Amino acid sequence: MKIKIILLVVLLLSTLLSGCAQEENAQIAATTLPVYQFTVRLCENTGITVTRLINESVSCLHDYSLNVSQVRALEAAEVVVISGAGLEDFLEDILPDHGKIIDSSKDIPLLGCEEHADHDHEHDHEHDHGHDHSTDAHIWLSPANASSMAENICQELSVRYPEHKAQLQANLVSLQSELAILQAYGEEQLSGLSCRELVTFHDGFSYFAEAFGLTILHAIEEESGSEASAQELKQLTGIVREHNLPGVFTEVNGSASAADIIAAETKTRVYTLDMAMAGDNYFDAMYHNIQTIKEAME
Repeated sequence: MKIKIILLVVLLLSTLLSGCAQEENAQIAATTLPVYQFTVRLCENTGITVTRLINESVSCLHDYSLNVSQVRALEAAEVVVISGAGLEDFLEDILPDHGKIIDSSKDIPLLGCEEHADHDHEHDHEHDHGHDHSTDAHIWLSPANASSMAENICQELSVRYPEHKAQLQANLVSLQSELAILQAYGEEQLSGLSCRELVTFHDGFSYFAEAFGLTILHAIEEESGSEASAQELKQLTGIVREHNLPGVFTEVNGSASAADIIAAETKTRVYTLDMAMAGDNYFDAMYHNIQTIKEAME
């Protein structure tokens, strides 16, 4: 009996170790869910292996730190695909070799964080965290941007793996078609909203709002050490009442404490959106967001 148990333990450990080794030795490492999923789709039927670096449930990467396994995966990868636009600043010191980085944000126009929020009420994240939040890095929340990201990745992979160029291009066409369907679905579902103005408790939904003709009146991101102040809660309550908003929106991995207070004060509901940075499927998150907005604002 003891021998069987020992053999079982050895087998389990060897399986886990081989899984770690396979992950660390993947040809391509991709940072977050969107670029990982786009890269996997592009590499279908090529034999190119792709690993995802960040699997935790996160809504931002302000102070993200890589663990030993993630660093090893980065070092072992031939190519590292990043979302870009400043999202992965934590890689600067860890990955000095920029030659193996594919930045999927290339040539995508960036929105300022204040462009879809009331600047008078803007929360000072740069002061709180030491990060520059003058631009919004969450570009993938626009299907059109996601399509451009996929194209950028495909172009770079075609140069690095020319023997797979035809398959990469064919996979790009399929992926971009799916993204076009997503955009059309969102436009159709959200065309008849009675209210198109949002208050969000995450400052990363600017591209989603722009993609579907919505307006973010105010965006605030609550984190440890930067919770909404009493003055901000009062201002937010006034905004919700002034615009007769039917609900406010939190992010699935963020805090809902301030949103719950606002909802109680204004007799509105709290709805949850998905940043599509974590989780299992980019498309599922995007369709969830469309349906949630429709339910709340129709």
